[in-house]
Amino acid sequence: MSFDLKALRRAVNAYGVVGRIVIADHKGSAPRETGTSMLVWRDGQSGTIGGGALEFEAVKAVRARLGKGQPQLDKVPLGPALGQCCGGAVTVVSEIFTQDRLDAVDTKQPVYVRRITGEADAPLAVTRAAAKARSGRPTRLLLQSGWLAEQIATEAHPLWIYGAGHVGRALVQTLTPLPDFDITWVDTAADRFPVETPSTVTILPAANPAAAAIHAPQHARHLIVTYSHALDLELCHQLLQHGFTSVGLIGSNTKWARFLTRLSALGHAPHSINRITCPIGDPALGKHPQAIALGVASALVMSLRSGEEDMGATGGQATA
Repeated sequence: MSFDLKALRRAVNAYGVVGRIVIADHKGSAPRETGTSMLVWRDGQSGTIGGGALEFEAVKAVRARLGKGQPQLDKVPLGPALGQCCGGAVTVVSEIFTQDRLDAVDTKQPVYVRRITGEADAPLAVTRAAAKARSGRPTRLLLQSGWLAEQIATEAHPLWIYGAGHVGRALVQTLTPLPDFDITWVDTAADRFPVETPSTVTILPAANPAAAAIHAPQHARHLIVTYSHALDLELCHQLLQHGFTSVGLIGSNTKWARFLTRLSALGHAPHSINRITCPIGDPALGKHPQAIALGVASALVMSLRSGEEDMGATGGQATA
């Protein structure tokens, strides 16, 4: 987990003054781990530090301080202080961000280092962590002597989803809260999308989604879940020519067998075609759209954590 400057900028642009709460340390059993953060504004919030009494009290405290701007560090024993059964303890840092505060963040540095409650000079451990990050070695959140250092999040991975039907909607609903992905959602007409869509998702109505696909970054991941087998085939054909990190295609084993033959006839080599994952989802979870989305999301996140490249989703069963 890291300091998501992009999400914070978006929130400040929308709401003016935004509080950020981060778990800077935890010991024993706690609702969330070190590095977990959330954003809070006057009448809303995004993310979670675990819910329950800890989050309720932290959010209330930050809202009361939105006009003051001073950072705060609180050490909270979960059992005695909040009546929770976790039994652990967390250190919570809350900060208030305005546009001026964001402009002061040095985006040329890979780590955001600032004083929360400590002395004027950063401790040696913090300066060493910053130096380590500048040399290309990522560092975890570090709270030392009242100073906080967090790795600034790199750009999210581009993920293009084709199809705004039941499975497409379930995928977007499941994947949007994850900070790992920058989602572009494509379908043939604007009225195929739900009336309300997440503000962080780019909606792209395109009469010919396959033509739009060539505008995706060549390192993007793609999930094809449209209403048309012909459109699915054309998307696969275009992406095989364009380049991608991974492609997941909804369908049955029978559908994929037909696609293998047709893509081969279009001139694609077997080793290229086999980079496409079909079917998608985890067969143990079933064929419900949300179950498919859970399987796909799990596989995508696992591929990011393991550093694999050719992974759109786990093989399984899906409808379409």
